[in-house]
Amino acid sequence: MKCICNIPEIRVNIALKNIIQDAPMMNRIFLVFACVPMFFVYSDPAVAANFNPLPDTGQTTCYDGDGNVIACPAEGQPLHGQDAQYHGPAPSYTDNGNGTVTDNNTGLVWQKDTADTNNDGSITDDDYPSGDQLTWQEAIDYCNGLSFAGASDWRLPTKFELQSIVDYGRYTPTINPVFSCQSFYYWSATTIIWASTDDAWGVDFEFGGTIWRTKTITFYVRCVRAGL
Repeated sequence: MKCICNIPEIRVNIALKNIIQDAPMMNRIFLVFACVPMFFVYSDPAVAANFNPLPDTGQTTCYDGDGNVIACPAEGQPLHGQDAQYHGPAPSYTDNGNGTVTDNNTGLVWQKDTADTNNDGSITDDDYPSGDQLTWQEAIDYCNGLSFAGASDWRLPTKFELQSIVDYGRYTPTINPVFSCQSFYYWSATTIIWASTDDAWGVDFEFGGTIWRTKTITFYVRCVRAGL
C-alpha cells in the first residue's frame, strides 16, 4: 500500500491542532510527523464531523524560498507540494440579502458585517459603548442575546469555526469580500486550556493568524448560528 504524504496545508494543521486541544484527554491523538497522509481518520465522530470537508484555504499562488511568485512546480521538482497545489472544496458563500451570509461548505450562517455592538450605525475601534470592541464575556453575552435576521440562536463562534472563513489568498482583510470586515482581531468562544483559562483565542483578519489574550481586553465580534 502506498502512503501519499505532503506537508500539511494550514487548514489540516488547524484541524489537527483543534483535535488535540478540544478532544477529551483519553481520546487525544499525539503525532510527531514530517508529513501527513492526504486523508486521515479520527476516532471520535463528534469531533471528526467538524473537519469534513475542509474548505480550501483560498491560496492559489506558489512561491520560492525568498517569497517570490513562481509557477507551481511539477511533482518531483523542488518546492512542489505547496498549499496552492492541493485543492479542497472551493470557498462558497451565499449573501442571503438580510445581513447574513451562509457558508455553503460548512452550513454556518454568519453576520455579514462586523457586529455593530453599540447600534450607532458605524464600526469604530473604541471600546464599547463609545465603540464596538467588546471583552470576551461581553462578546459571548452579545451574541447569545442577539435577535437578528429573524433568528435568536446566535452565538460566538469557536476558534475553528472563525478560522474557517479566513481566506489565506487575501490580506487586510483576510476574508472573502462578501463579508464586511475590520483588519483586526475577532473573539472566538474558545478558552485557552493549557496556560491560563483567563485567556481566550482571537483570530486576526488582517493577516490570518491567531492569538490568545486575556479575556478582559477588547476585540471585534462576528456572531454565527446553525453551526457544526
